[in-house]
Amino acid sequence: MADNLEDLPGVGPKAAEKLIEAGYTEFMAIAAASSGEISAAADIGGQTAENIIQAAREKLKMGFKTAEEIAEKRKEIGKITTCSKSLDELLGGGIETQAITEVHGSFGSSKTQMAHQLAVAVQLPKAKGGMGGSCVYVDTEGTFRPERIMQMAEALEMDPKKTLKNIYIARAYNSDHQVVLAEKAKDIIKEKNVKLLIVDSLTAQFRSDYTGRGELAPRQQKLNRHLHALQRTADVYNIAVFVTNQVMSRPDILFGDPTQPIGGHVLAHAATFRLYLRKSKGTKRIARLIDSPCLPEGEAVFNLTTEGVRD
Repeated sequence: MADNLEDLPGVGPKAAEKLIEAGYTEFMAIAAASSGEISAAADIGGQTAENIIQAAREKLKMGFKTAEEIAEKRKEIGKITTCSKSLDELLGGGIETQAITEVHGSFGSSKTQMAHQLAVAVQLPKAKGGMGGSCVYVDTEGTFRPERIMQMAEALEMDPKKTLKNIYIARAYNSDHQVVLAEKAKDIIKEKNVKLLIVDSLTAQFRSDYTGRGELAPRQQKLNRHLHALQRTADVYNIAVFVTNQVMSRPDILFGDPTQPIGGHVLAHAATFRLYLRKSKGTKRIARLIDSPCLPEGEAVFNLTTEGVRD
């Protein structure tokens, strides 16, 4: 349900139309934007944009709140099952909405498989660990496979065709395209009851577009903006954001595991939950929770079968 933007002082019919076209259909989206963004979107002066943002914040009462009110708001948070009980327990009940969950690991550690599994699981009813919603999937490496989705849906006794219809997929060909797709996702989110946004993989295009040490600073700045946009989408629409990440090998580490996630501190701070996946014997995989604001570090073992992610 869109808010009436003309209720805000300084927003006439023309400015409202431009804001809606740019994707600002709710007070929350305006309140969370910068004056530069609003100024460019509605073609208005910086001071007017500032006043509009201020008015939107006042309408939403965006000042300080008591911790009790925050606790009440956190009751809205949903959890999406990974289809593995041990993995769900490690994550405190599943993949959380209003948060970015990042998984990294070397190739074959089942990052993409987990993304496929979640795209199916989010469509389950709440009683079965889903959210009864659809999924937006940004594929940057061309690894999305509809056949795999159908296999996983059948294993959960879901209609495979219907399951495919509830996944909205776009292929990103470079980092700019990826950023634009994440912004465009907002249109589908409002229309199609989307409860999960997947980016697989978050860093692949950034790595290929920005090579060499000289490019590191612009790459990290752009990645930072992209992550903040994803977090804002998660907060505004109460959806879960799930991103996969590549790793690199560090030759200077002599003891222990030399793999390290890409994205540096920018991604480490932006992700709410961080999981490190690694291969074990046969179909077994080990997930290690390495960062969370409220859960202890720990490990879970799960299986990757033809049916999908299982205990």
